[in-house]
Amino acid sequence: MPLLSRKQKVKMINWYPPFLGAGIKLTYLSDDFMKAEVQMKLRWWNKNLVGVHFGGSLASMCDPFYMLLLMNTLGRDYIVWDKAASIRFKRPGKGTVKCVFELTEPLLTQIKEEVTAAGKKDYYFDLTVTDEEGNVVCEVHKTIYVRKKEG
Repeated sequence: MPLLSRKQKVKMINWYPPFLGAGIKLTYLSDDFMKAEVQMKLRWWNKNLVGVHFGGSLASMCDPFYMLLLMNTLGRDYIVWDKAASIRFKRPGKGTVKCVFELTEPLLTQIKEEVTAAGKKDYYFDLTVTDEEGNVVCEVHKTIYVRKKEG
């Protein structure tokens, strides 16, 4: 039995002080932890000096979600860590921005097979943060480390 339910995890994430302060909100988390959607509305407290989304908040909204999804889908036999991230800004972020994180069954099977064979491996995910019109605000490249627990 999981320590926290999906609903409790969503509430905990949305009340996490750095996310709360930046206005980042987890708006969707599938029951099977295969998909998550995050959004951030532009507010007076999360604007930068030129009146658009602060780049650090855009990066933060992409930070823990692949790790969260993989931890919950792979289970307790695996260690999952965010290892690295890079961000490339494409256009100013105005209004509400969002990002979607999604895993697939073939990817989970691949991860389990590769980690079983190698013991550990880095996985790479490319994300886009989009505005309300679907324009790309920034692209984020994530590196996630996965290792099988010993014993």
